Amino acid sequence: MTQTSIPDIPPAEGHQRVQQGALLVDVREPNEYAELHAEGARLLPLSELESRFGELPKDRPLVMICRSGARSARAGEYLRAQGYSDVVNLAGGTMAWAEAGLPTEQGDQ
Repeated sequence: MTQTSIPDIPPAEGHQRVQQGALLVDVREPNEYAELHAEGARLLPLSELESRFGELPKDRPLVMICRSGARSARAGEYLRAQGYSDVVNLAGGTMAWAEAGLPTEQGDQ
């Protein structure tokens, strides 16, 4: 399977896209997500992506996020291969999001 690389965007742009209607998808595991996640992020662990990716809308932009940006890039490439066209990766992940002072939450909301 050929992987299509997806664009990396900085946290501020990711936040702006979410405010404009993009879905922020966190691909970390539930325990990581509960510790700290970007406000409004939807949890879909990478370990479950292949069986659950159909839950994600194809008609809405997706911003993929993980801890540092590596797993979310792989998840985004997988989604591109499944026909999702508007997918970007948040460079630096949740750590960069928090360092940029963007809103975060704790718990498993």
